[in-house]
Amino acid sequence: MHADGLRLVPFRGLRYVPERVGSLAAVTSPPYDVVVRPDQVEQLQTADPHNIVRLILPQTADPAARHRQAAATLREWEAEGVLARDGRPALYVYEQRHGDVLQRGLIGALRLTPPEDGVVLPHEDVMPQVVEDRLALMRETAANLEPLLLAYRGSGAATGATAVIERAVHRPPLLSTTTTDGFAHRLWAVTDPAELAEAQADLAPRHALIADGHHRWATYLRLRAEYPDRPAWAHGLVLLVDTARYPLQVNAIHRVLPRLPVAAALDALDGAFRASPLRGTLTDALSALEQAEGTAFVLTGGPGSFHLLDRPAPDLTERTVRRDRPAAWRELDATVLHSALLDAVWRVPDQPPHIAYLHTPEAAVTKAARTGGSAVLMRAAAESTVLELARQGVTMPRKSTSFGPKPATGLVLRPLDGQD
Repeated sequence: MHADGLRLVPFRGLRYVPERVGSLAAVTSPPYDVVVRPDQVEQLQTADPHNIVRLILPQTADPAARHRQAAATLREWEAEGVLARDGRPALYVYEQRHGDVLQRGLIGALRLTPPEDGVVLPHEDVMPQVVEDRLALMRETAANLEPLLLAYRGSGAATGATAVIERAVHRPPLLSTTTTDGFAHRLWAVTDPAELAEAQADLAPRHALIADGHHRWATYLRLRAEYPDRPAWAHGLVLLVDTARYPLQVNAIHRVLPRLPVAAALDALDGAFRASPLRGTLTDALSALEQAEGTAFVLTGGPGSFHLLDRPAPDLTERTVRRDRPAAWRELDATVLHSALLDAVWRVPDQPPHIAYLHTPEAAVTKAARTGGSAVLMRAAAESTVLELARQGVTMPRKSTSFGPKPATGLVLRPLDGQD
C-alpha cells in the first residue's frame, strides 16, 4: 500500500439503536454549520429527545458548560443503550438519494496528514473561533460526531472502492431512513478483510479535496498534535466520494449583514459598483445574477427588494484585491466581495455579529428582513476553479462554496476511546 495517499481504516461505529428512538430520521440533523438559527435547533431538539443536535450544538444557560454537557449526554445515551457500538470495525457504505440525485461513498477513519503533504487539499480559509469551538467539543466528548465530506477523482468505473460500494448496496442495509428534506439514506457495514483491502488499495495512491468540513479538518489536525501518542486521534471521521462516478453539487453560501440596512449599503457604494434595481421574485433575481457577466451579487433587504451589483470600479479592485494571488483567485466573486465591498466600502468586520453565512437564498432573505439588515446573494464557484486553486495551495475566502449533498449527522459516530 502506498504511504503518500489516502489511508482509510475501519472503526467500530457508534449508532442509534432503532428501538430506543422515535425514528432514525427524528434523531438526525444537518451538519452543525448548516443549523444556524435558534428555531432550527429547537425544532431538532423537539423532534426527539435524543436528537444528535444535543451533541453537536449543545444549549446551556452557561456557555462555558456546553461542551461538558454534550460529553455527559453522549456517555448517558451510550450507558442507557440509546447508542451502541458495532461489534466489529468496519468501513461504512453510505448512500443518499433524492429524485435524480444519487450519491454513494465510504465512511471511515482517515489517517491525518500534514497540509504540506498535499494528500488532503483544503480550499477555504477557516475562522479561528469556530475551530476553537469544535476543538473544545471534540476534546470533551472524545468523539468524531459527524463526518467531513471529501471528494476524490477515481476512475469512475466499478473497480476498487467503487466495486466494494456497488456490491454492498445489493445487500440488506444496516439502516434506512428518509429525512424531512426528502433525502433517503442507507448505510451498510463492510467488514470482510478482502473487501477492506480492495478499497484501501484503490484509495492509497489518491488525494482528496475537502468539499465540506474545513473547520473540523483543522480541528482534527490540532487534536493529532495534542495527542501524539494516541493512534485514534491521528485519524478523523470522513465520507469519501468518487466524483468521477458521483459528481457533487456546488452551491453558493450567502452573506447576511444584520447591522447594514440596504439603503445605507446602496448609499455607501458611491460608484464603487453599478447598482441596478431588479423586478420580480427571488427566483427572478437569482436568474439575473446567473446571467450577469463578471463579478456580480444580488443585494436585498427582504422579499421584493433586489438590486444587482456588478461592474466594480477598476481602481477599487486594483487597490483592494491582493495582487500576489493567481488570476482565478482575484476574480472570484467572494474575493471581490470581501476585499472590495465588505472591507473597503462597507467596512463590515468578518465576524459575528456583523456577518452571518447561510446556505440557502431563502434563509438569507428572511434573516435580512427580520434584522433590518442586508443580504448579499452569491453565485457558486465552478468546481474546476476550486480544484485548480487547491492544487496550487491557494485557499479561497471562507465560506466560498457549499458542496453537497452533505451527509446527515447522526447515522454513525466515531468514539475515540477504545479505537487505539
